[in-house]
Amino acid sequence: MRRPKLKKASKRMTCHKRYKIQKKVREHSRKLRKEAKKRGHKKPKKDPGIPNAAPFKEEVLREAEQRKQRLEELKQKQKLARQKDLEKKRKLQAKKNATEANKHPEEKESTMKLKAKSNTLLDKNSKKSFCRELKKVIEASDIVLQVLDARDPLGCRCSQVEQIITQSGGNKKLLLVLNKIDLVPRENLEKWLHYLKNEFPTVAFKSSMQLKDRSVQEKQLRKKRAHIDLSRGSMCFGSECLLKLLREHCKTQDKAIQVGVIGFPNVGKSSIINSLKEVRVCNVGPVRGVTKCMQTVHIDKQIKMIDSPSIIAAPSNSALALALRTTTDIEESGKLLDAVNAILKHCSKQQMILYYNIPDFRNSVEFLTLLAQKRGMLKKGGVPDTQSAAKLLLYDWTGAKVSYHSLLPASRSLSPHLTKEVVAEMQQGFNLEELAKDNMNTIKAVKYPNLASSIVFQSSGLTNGTIEENELTEGTSELENMETSEEGEDLTEDDQDSDEEEEAVEEESDVQTSSKTNPAKLSVEDGSSEKQTAGEQSRTLSFNLDETTDQDDVYDFNTDYV
Repeated sequence: MRRPKLKKASKRMTCHKRYKIQKKVREHSRKLRKEAKKRGHKKPKKDPGIPNAAPFKEEVLREAEQRKQRLEELKQKQKLARQKDLEKKRKLQAKKNATEANKHPEEKESTMKLKAKSNTLLDKNSKKSFCRELKKVIEASDIVLQVLDARDPLGCRCSQVEQIITQSGGNKKLLLVLNKIDLVPRENLEKWLHYLKNEFPTVAFKSSMQLKDRSVQEKQLRKKRAHIDLSRGSMCFGSECLLKLLREHCKTQDKAIQVGVIGFPNVGKSSIINSLKEVRVCNVGPVRGVTKCMQTVHIDKQIKMIDSPSIIAAPSNSALALALRTTTDIEESGKLLDAVNAILKHCSKQQMILYYNIPDFRNSVEFLTLLAQKRGMLKKGGVPDTQSAAKLLLYDWTGAKVSYHSLLPASRSLSPHLTKEVVAEMQQGFNLEELAKDNMNTIKAVKYPNLASSIVFQSSGLTNGTIEENELTEGTSELENMETSEEGEDLTEDDQDSDEEEEAVEEESDVQTSSKTNPAKLSVEDGSSEKQTAGEQSRTLSFNLDETTDQDDVYDFNTDYV
């Protein structure tokens, strides 16, 4: 039996074999050289010029120079002639265009309209266009559905929009749809339904999240799969109750109705329409402001739904309202830390620690560093990426991921913008007893999180919205001023002396070295520097260092801590 080879085979060979290989290589290279000679390597021939011994050499050279000059002159003349021809053609074309414009003024107007349309298309993402589209939806609809997030129903209500709808007249109704009920404890949901039904008719709803396009559904039907997915995400609850309410209103009015769907971003406006249609008709996503303009969807012959862009939160709102209800992403505006601060202030610290499974933290920056370390969000050199951690937190809280619930207000009186007459008018024409029964059936069908696992959240109250376009001009001018001031600051910074730049570089290098040793401490120091002056910052740093040294002295390594 042969022993297995443990070592790799040696690459050494006999001299006879090596010399043989070298000889073959030499022969091959010789053969290649011969073939190259036969083919002939043609080099570009140099102009030898006129030999010195040739007679009349100077005259021949003069003639050659004269020939060159003539050729250059000819080229220039041809170039000038071409330019003159082009100018003539341009003048003739301009005259033709002028005559045509005088003859056809209607065509000119049409081109102007096309330009205006292109400008409106470009401004689709602007806040002004959002306000325009929202007004159109409110004017066109017979019933307006204001979609509220069940986790913070009071924060999702807009008093300005409710005033416009109630004061518009023309038998226009307002309904509240309490969406995302599966993310709230049952006891809290029942309390909120009881509170909201005193003001407007309220429908409990849970929209489906796994709807696909019509083409995808048709393909699945062709395959005839036996297994049907009935998971929590694909199920919809409350759609029958809402459709029943709308159909009853159609019978009382004896006509087809248009139903507008409005609300702040990420409350689930488009997903409600998709759930009622049972097909993905409207675009849905976790990014804010997916719906840019109004979109009509026919549910049946009698009901037509109108999807709308989000209500724009006024800048006068609290930091929490702006963090959760702004149309644009906060990472674009650069106020991530303020938004995280606002969320952490309005929550229980202990519950946040348990939910995200992180140790105790002192401030928002430390919370973000711990969260980044836990989720593996690290930059080059192992520094925690606090910015991406902040984005993740905001996506969790605005999307349908985190289970939290807000407590009811202490006073059970009507909202300041409503009266008893308005409430009675809005509730007229709806069977509220049947609605309460249907809501109870939907509540029984849905699975809910435990009250202990859900995070308690302090709502900031009603959110103010901007509906008039004139109110947005001031905000835009302020932003422009901010941008100009920032540019001015950048220019002044560039004009500073080289000594100051060198000092800044040295400080950055010190910060980088400290970040490699202790990244959590660096993030804490960054958070304090934003709020305090330079003098105060040095004091806080020294305080933190002393605190860590005291903690090290207190810890005894000989004893076992259980």
